[in-house]
Amino acid sequence: MKKYALSLLLFPCFGLYAQEKMSCCAPSATEAFAQLSSDKKFVKSHREPLPFLYQSENGQAITFKASDGSDAYGWEIKSKSPSNNYLIVVHEWWGLNDYIKRESETLWKDLGHMNVIAIDLYDKKVATTREEAVKDVQSVTTARAIAIIQGAINYAGPKAKIYTIGWCFGGGWSLQASLLAGKQAAGCVMYYGMPEKDIDKLKKLNSDVLGVFANKDQFINTKIVDEFADNMKTAGKKLILKRYNADHAFANPSNPVYDKAAEEDAYKNALSFLKERMD
Repeated sequence: MKKYALSLLLFPCFGLYAQEKMSCCAPSATEAFAQLSSDKKFVKSHREPLPFLYQSENGQAITFKASDGSDAYGWEIKSKSPSNNYLIVVHEWWGLNDYIKRESETLWKDLGHMNVIAIDLYDKKVATTREEAVKDVQSVTTARAIAIIQGAINYAGPKAKIYTIGWCFGGGWSLQASLLAGKQAAGCVMYYGMPEKDIDKLKKLNSDVLGVFANKDQFINTKIVDEFADNMKTAGKKLILKRYNADHAFANPSNPVYDKAAEEDAYKNALSFLKERMD
């Protein structure tokens, strides 16, 4: 088992729902995260991905209907035996590239009895530079992202148990996807993504959450994580927190702050969390 595999999803990540108009009141969780796109330090803290080509004998590109009736895209690996378990993988700010496809297949192999769908929130756009990534992130609207996620849930079907996982940009979306899945939600893993702060929304969450965070993270910092823990407790929901004495994107081996020991432990915990909740 390649324990470093989860890190491949972590290549620079930020900015949820960046094109939505900010509310006149306190910003939502996704709006607050979008504001990081103006932080040059945050952007420069991530390295651009090295060229990488991945060919899979198991996965294939798919087109499904978003809830708004338009076409949506993803990459799917079906369970070797019939299964109602579906893991929705949310890419980071580079888009649904070959790193994400390899990561999705690694998860598929390690979990077993799981259908895996890596959704594409960029509608077939893939960034290779920071400038492209920022532009693509800022093109994502809340309405479009929700339509794609809901479409993926519909694609899995009404009997599907929905699990979600994502990192940073995808971490926030992972939590939102589990909220959208309603009673079908079965488990959510979020790596240093912006938490939902609306307690009324959290009360509707049907799944436990594994939150992986970094104590040295200046962006999704300890204060934000503490508030998330308090809000989940108030909402009566189970949050399993794993905090590491590491920095943002510590699970990304291409990042200068990569922490191998922390990454391996986080991956082990993510697998255990998901397996314990699978049929």
